[in-house]
Amino acid sequence: MTIDQLAHRTGMTARNIRAHQTRGLLPAPELEGRTGFYDVEHVARLELIKDMQASGFNLGAIKKLLDAAPVGSGEEVLRFERAVMAPWAAEEPHVLEAAELDSLLGGEVSPETIRRTAGLGVIVELDDGRYEAPSPGLLRAGAEVVSLGIPVERVIEVFEQLMVHSQGVADVFVELFLNDVWRPFESAGSPEEEWPRVRRALEQLRPLASEVLLGAFHKTMTKTVEEAFGQRLESGRDAGDESG
Repeated sequence: MTIDQLAHRTGMTARNIRAHQTRGLLPAPELEGRTGFYDVEHVARLELIKDMQASGFNLGAIKKLLDAAPVGSGEEVLRFERAVMAPWAAEEPHVLEAAELDSLLGGEVSPETIRRTAGLGVIVELDDGRYEAPSPGLLRAGAEVVSLGIPVERVIEVFEQLMVHSQGVADVFVELFLNDVWRPFESAGSPEEEWPRVRRALEQLRPLASEVLLGAFHKTMTKTVEEAFGQRLESGRDAGDESG
């Protein structure tokens, strides 16, 4: 396709496409005479650049990531990079006014609470005095715990502990992928025909990791609750027998 056709297909201007070529973000087209022709790999590369810009990457960072891709590996490498970059949750961020955040967290929120909540990534402070919740579900869960009468400071302490444990779980799954999928593939010379399999493994890991984690948590939580409350109920019955 010509540059005008490429521009129409990707929703970009021919000027921006040429600028990406000049910056080294986009491979040069195949020349036939004085006309350059582009293919599906150029389309995939431009779509990836747009996705990365939408995710907050500047052009310098995008170039570094694209340069790290094996030469000639084609569209599949770009698909793999997109799979790596994709968020693990489909939630849309939500922007809150300060008063809305106060209401959610049970009253006027102190600067220290803001600092700790932002440190956890639950909220992001915006320049205009508002806040963004990257994962509104996580913020709502915290707000519901606060609504049970539990102080917001205690909820933050619990979230801090949970983040530490979730980091450990994430490390386990990433190490699994690296050791059992990526490193053997890399040791084999990163054959181009294997890129689809590696990408599918990464994509399939997402729902599997969530499913395994949730199932393990349900099992562990059931056992822990039974043990904790079983002991207390038994102590209560023993105390009742003694008083009788």
